[in-house]
Amino acid sequence: MSPRTFPPAGGWTKDGHRVKAPLEYSRGLDRTWVYGALRVRDGQVLTQCGPSRNTVGYVKLLEAVERDNPEGDILVVSDNLASHKSAPVQAWLETHPRVRHVFIPKGACWLNLIEPWWRLLRREAFAGMTFVDAAEVEQAVQDGTRRLNARACPWVWGRPARTPRFRRHAVLYRY
Repeated sequence: MSPRTFPPAGGWTKDGHRVKAPLEYSRGLDRTWVYGALRVRDGQVLTQCGPSRNTVGYVKLLEAVERDNPEGDILVVSDNLASHKSAPVQAWLETHPRVRHVFIPKGACWLNLIEPWWRLLRREAFAGMTFVDAAEVEQAVQDGTRRLNARACPWVWGRPARTPRFRRHAVLYRY
């Protein structure tokens, strides 16, 4: 997520001429990465923002996941980013044996259950919004996550079973 900069609105000068401002639509240098973890058994999500997508931010997310789940084993399913396989992450996982890491196959992001949740967050927090800086993006992520967690339900991979169709009239013609 990156805030967008827009030029000031055009206007009129004191002598009656139209102000011509150069078009200046850019994404700027201020960027924010959103990290997230979905607990599938109850649909609760933990999100946090960081200035870059790197190992430090991912380790912070793993620490937050461990704090949020104080008992039992934790199975973290993630994609194959280099920051998820780096030496600091491996060292952290060795010191926290109840957290296990599983990687989804390359090109199969649909296996990761948090991917549909990102679509829900974008619709809930970012739809129709314009952000000035990273702090506004972080606030929108926190608000959107809080609203989505308030109505969370368990996540199941796949579609529900189809309801059987009953034929009202079963007619069989034999010749």
